[in-house]
Amino acid sequence: MVEDAHQWMQAWRSAGEALARVRREELRALDGKKALALLTGPADYHQEPRKPRKSSGLIEQQRWFMKARRDA
Repeated sequence: MVEDAHQWMQAWRSAGEALARVRREELRALDGKKALALLTGPADYHQEPRKPRKSSGLIEQQRWFMKARRDA
């Protein structure tokens, strides 16, 4: 029983080391620009969500504050 547990732990230790090696190799081979493009999708600044807004919301916020001030 103890022997089985020892073998099981050794197998997981070896697997962990191998997986760490694979991860390091994959990270070294990674093309950063390609990975970023895959994560973010095409950078089309004419469509949502990257399309510039007509207002940042600050103007609308100031309108609400002015209205609240008048109503107070």
